[in-house]
Amino acid sequence: MEQIDKAGMPEHMADMYDNMLKMLKKLKKPTYEKNSQDFRERNGHYFQQMTAYVAQAEDKKEAGYEIGRQLAREVRAAFASTRGRINSGTQANLNLYTIFYVFPTLLMTESEDAGMIADCICQEWAREFKGNNIRYTDYDTLYQSFRNKIFGIF
Repeated sequence: MEQIDKAGMPEHMADMYDNMLKMLKKLKKPTYEKNSQDFRERNGHYFQQMTAYVAQAEDKKEAGYEIGRQLAREVRAAFASTRGRINSGTQANLNLYTIFYVFPTLLMTESEDAGMIADCICQEWAREFKGNNIRYTDYDTLYQSFRNKIFGIF
């Protein structure tokens, strides 16, 4: 396997999850729009680093997997109990937050590699968090799925 230059790999990506509970609380169409904008403003640099890291790599797919592994490992380290486990409620929140905020922001970069990076994150997320096979979609699709509340629930 080819070596990948780790320079430019985003670090501390779990910091994107700092406001997770607040941003998932009472999630309605107007709050999702505002939360998403705030998320992009606060965390846009991570996505610029992700796409730039993959763009410079000789093996783009492996670079995407590296990003996915690092993100999943950092999130586990940030949210796991002392025994390394994450309770089911927290795991559900992590999954939703990643789907609602991380993936749409990544896809908004319009990088030609964004979809591939998202695929890699999904695969690495499932490896790190057994039984949590998440998928992604873009912001517009999610935003349109709201009536007043997401899918009419919450």
